[in-house]
Amino acid sequence: MQSQNHDELRYYLALALAPKVGAGVFKAIIAYSGSAEQFFKLTKGKVAKTPKVGSKLLELRNQEERLLRKADELIGDSSKNNYHILTPFHPDFPQRFKFQGDSPVVLFARGRTNLNFERTVGVVGTRSATPYGKSTTRKIIEDLAIYQPAIISGLAYGIDIEAHRAALAADLPTVAVMGSPIDRIYPAVHRKTAETIMETGALISEYPPESTMVPGNFPARNRIIASLSDALIVVEAAEKGGALITAEIAYSYDKDVFAVPGNLQSQYSEGCNLLIKKMKANIYTGPSDVAEALFWSKPGEVKPQKKPLNLADRDDEERKILELMQEKGDVEIDSLSVSTEIPLGLLSSKLLALEFEGIVKSLPGKKYRILC
Repeated sequence: MQSQNHDELRYYLALALAPKVGAGVFKAIIAYSGSAEQFFKLTKGKVAKTPKVGSKLLELRNQEERLLRKADELIGDSSKNNYHILTPFHPDFPQRFKFQGDSPVVLFARGRTNLNFERTVGVVGTRSATPYGKSTTRKIIEDLAIYQPAIISGLAYGIDIEAHRAALAADLPTVAVMGSPIDRIYPAVHRKTAETIMETGALISEYPPESTMVPGNFPARNRIIASLSDALIVVEAAEKGGALITAEIAYSYDKDVFAVPGNLQSQYSEGCNLLIKKMKANIYTGPSDVAEALFWSKPGEVKPQKKPLNLADRDDEERKILELMQEKGDVEIDSLSVSTEIPLGLLSSKLLALEFEGIVKSLPGKKYRILC
């Protein structure tokens, strides 16, 4: 990926950080005008016709100089205060963001800049973690260490900070997705851990230095945790809270979500049990659950190669099912029924037979995945 030159970066930041320009609006502007710099050169009539923009953002044209000064300040400040500005033009910008329309268009990072880890696991949970939740978090990460994933979490009290510390203890890189500006560690009591994280991992935020920290930042950052995670594990969660938000987002992104089942009498297991009940999360019982879902091998492990699937040996219904799954990947059963024109009753029995053969696997949310 080609790096962004200085002038392009100035205009990119000026537009990306302008008031009222969220990720969706920004992407619509770029798609329409071709670049941030070109947007400022459009006629008023063309700006008004930009999808998702309209006349409300015409005033941005009158703020060009002020916005560019702010961009210049950020670029200069990044060198002085040792943080990095990552845009999609930067080779270290997360490639996992490509698949989510609401992903950030700019990130500020401290520590490791390359966020394209080979394997990642998000670990989240309640801020009011119990001793059981903390010990379970440590055990999960100790067990996953053999697969060498980067651990993604939110630097918050409770399960999040336990996940970061367990990753550091296991010599795994870890990324803290902050709801605060990149120059402000929050909560401040986690500063020492944050500084250690930067040695092999990163602190990242979509909020520039000296920006205002507001409560809404924290639910918003949960989408970044979900997006960066190949799989998400919820250790403890109440029926409502940030961890459940993250799980719901990860589920909507078609990520593999796992929940640790808990005591029916514990309020901090209600959220996990609910995710499992609603089939929005798999039950987490051990590291092999994650490894099998993501097709991970242990270092040095050679898995026996499966024989190619011979569709000629299948009946018409099975052939339709498997061809569609090979093309689409994970497919929800209702969508599969519509696309193949196979009645749900017959489709369910065919999928069950294929699952017994080890050819497909059922997933939360009535989805299925082909394994061959």
